[in-house]
Amino acid sequence: MKKYSKVLILLVLLLSSCTSINYSIDNKKFSSKGQNERIKYIIIHYTATTDEVSVRALTKGNVSSHYLITSKDEEPIYNLVSLDKRAWHAGLSEFGDRRNLNDTSIGIEIVNLGIKSYDETEKKYGFFIPEDKYIEFEEGQIKKLAFLLKELIKKYNIKPKDILGHSDIAPTRKIDPGAKFPWERLYKEYGIGAWYDEKDKIFFMNEKLYLVTPISEIKKDLRKYGYKINNTDEWDEESRRVVYSFQAHFNSKNLSGMMDLETFAILKALNRKYR
Repeated sequence: MKKYSKVLILLVLLLSSCTSINYSIDNKKFSSKGQNERIKYIIIHYTATTDEVSVRALTKGNVSSHYLITSKDEEPIYNLVSLDKRAWHAGLSEFGDRRNLNDTSIGIEIVNLGIKSYDETEKKYGFFIPEDKYIEFEEGQIKKLAFLLKELIKKYNIKPKDILGHSDIAPTRKIDPGAKFPWERLYKEYGIGAWYDEKDKIFFMNEKLYLVTPISEIKKDLRKYGYKINNTDEWDEESRRVVYSFQAHFNSKNLSGMMDLETFAILKALNRKYR
């Protein structure tokens, strides 16, 4: 009996030694072609409520974001969700070849009420709210945001055209960060994000070209830049919402949801530069 016990002990020791072998892992010799970035986009939102409610909603509710910038200058930028985890900020979303952008994006919420007299304004204008009904962001918020974006762009190698608003990735249902968000300023003052070159815009301000371009081709250009839009041959309600979202980002002083020569020229200029 003792003999069998010794054999059993030897077998256990032998098996234990086999499982404890340390193997080397090589990540230099081979690299797979089939891969892309895990974090590709940065999505900017406004909270449409106060500091206190924003903090409560983003920490206690079913929505979240990686970062929160409050309206108080003395407060830091709050990191609410670790960057190695997914925040629930984008919802049903699509841009370019990616869907469900919660999986591949960093979400930044900025405290801003969004719309003046929201209920009254929405009742009067519906989805297509004029530019002057949106609320300006605080100067301190923009400076904090620029600082944060520069850090994230450097760390994750985010491309200019992949810094987006919620309305860019969900254009038929979302309007934040709104027409007062300073996309042009971020580009010109801080070198952040995408913006068209004026010379290209002027080149495409060709009314004859615009008038002979079929709606289907203009929609194809919107899709080329990244926007999800239907294939109808008309500017229906859904299509106008996409145009509105594009204008809110790149042509906010001409915010109508109607395709026009200037919006057409800006779209062409952006595709020339980034696509």
